[in-house]
Amino acid sequence: MLSQKTRYTIRALQHLADTWRQGPVRLDTIAETQNIPRKFLTVILSEMVRGGLVNSTRGRDGGYELALDPVDIRYGDIIRLTRGSLALVPCASRNAHEHCQNCLPETECRLRGLMLILRDEMAAMLDQVTLADAINVEPPFEDAETG
Repeated sequence: MLSQKTRYTIRALQHLADTWRQGPVRLDTIAETQNIPRKFLTVILSEMVRGGLVNSTRGRDGGYELALDPVDIRYGDIIRLTRGSLALVPCASRNAHEHCQNCLPETECRLRGLMLILRDEMAAMLDQVTLADAINVEPPFEDAETG
């Protein structure tokens, strides 16, 4: 499950993608438009500045804007920056691998095998979708008989 921080980060970056090349956007504007607590947004955007995805400009006409073209920012990168991993369980993480507590040995755990497949499929999809891509608010639903 995505943390609240990750969801706020994605919404803030989507807002900045929507205003790409229109100049810096004030923190208060993002906070109000995206319904993100101002203090939390300050922390999030500071982390995105350190991560190289956002630039900040001080002063009366200052604010935040994407450091890269939206087509160059992938959702997988955003989630990795905020969560550290796309894996749903620690033993399936590529970069933050840990043995799960109270589990079977990894060579015997079929759940881990499933989570590795899921991680790779999710990464493949999230690493193809960028902030520039149009995403429908209402995703299509599969037919109940086929899906």
